[in-house]
Amino acid sequence: MIDFCVIGSGISGATIANLLSKKYSVILFDKGRGPGGRASFKRIKGKIGFDHGTQYISPKTKEFKKFTKDLIKKRILKIWGGKHVFLSSKKKNNKNHLKIVGKNGNNDISKYLLKKINCNYQSELKKIYYKNKFWYLLFDNGKIETSKNIILTFPFPQLKKLSKKFINNSFLDKSIKMDANITTMIAIKKNKKSNSSYFFDDPILGWAGNENSKKRFNSKYDLWTLQSTFKWANKNINQNKNKKKENSKVMIDKFFQLSNIKKTKINYSLNHGWKYSSNSKPFSIKSYWDPKKRLGICADWFVGPRLESGWISAHNLFKKISR
Repeated sequence: MIDFCVIGSGISGATIANLLSKKYSVILFDKGRGPGGRASFKRIKGKIGFDHGTQYISPKTKEFKKFTKDLIKKRILKIWGGKHVFLSSKKKNNKNHLKIVGKNGNNDISKYLLKKINCNYQSELKKIYYKNKFWYLLFDNGKIETSKNIILTFPFPQLKKLSKKFINNSFLDKSIKMDANITTMIAIKKNKKSNSSYFFDDPILGWAGNENSKKRFNSKYDLWTLQSTFKWANKNINQNKNKKKENSKVMIDKFFQLSNIKKTKINYSLNHGWKYSSNSKPFSIKSYWDPKKRLGICADWFVGPRLESGWISAHNLFKKISR
């Protein structure tokens, strides 16, 4: 029987799976097509694609800075150069504020951490049972996995729905609303003078990144990832599946208006809605571990909205398990 079953291949799931695998047998499941969670890379063709979730990594803590520095040395990550334009009055450009991206995509961290882990994708967890001191996990494809321990890493609303009856802790009683985000990905006429990114001061469009500037691939088009503000996405996320064209058009029009890039033909566009993007209000605990039931939870929403927050939460959980 497997020692630990981890649900989710984002930064939290990948980190805790990697740490545990040094001592225990580990299996991981994720409903996505591949690893990364909200740091997933939307691949179009070959190496061409979009970082449509996490835009870049900007380490804050000493420990995470060391971790990313090591991955830069190993050529898993690299510095995102070019000109980053700040048009927001709330966010000022800091030249010492590193912007780090994956060599091939921002899910490269998860790929690196999970390269020796038994991973099962396109497997969505539907129910969990606890019986005779073991966990039974039922997936949408009919598969049932049995494990001594389970680690859950998905968004707070989904966690609460799936596992409320197994968790005895006040953090689950909190009423939090995770912010949404709507991403539009576009391909337009190539411009040799394009900037690397824009931070906007706008109620609809928050950020735009030029994927070509990350120097991962050669494309005959300029590929831009446009991300909405949380406030606008929170109002529109529930209808986004039915209004993808309308919402994308609003964001694209804003992009040309605010960036002063000459409006040109949209060769193709994609829309992706993140209903549970992030939680900006940290909890009093960084992770949860029940040593009796052997149920663990780690996720970025314990700590904050950044990718680094998920890494911190996973390390915090590992310490609790190792006591």
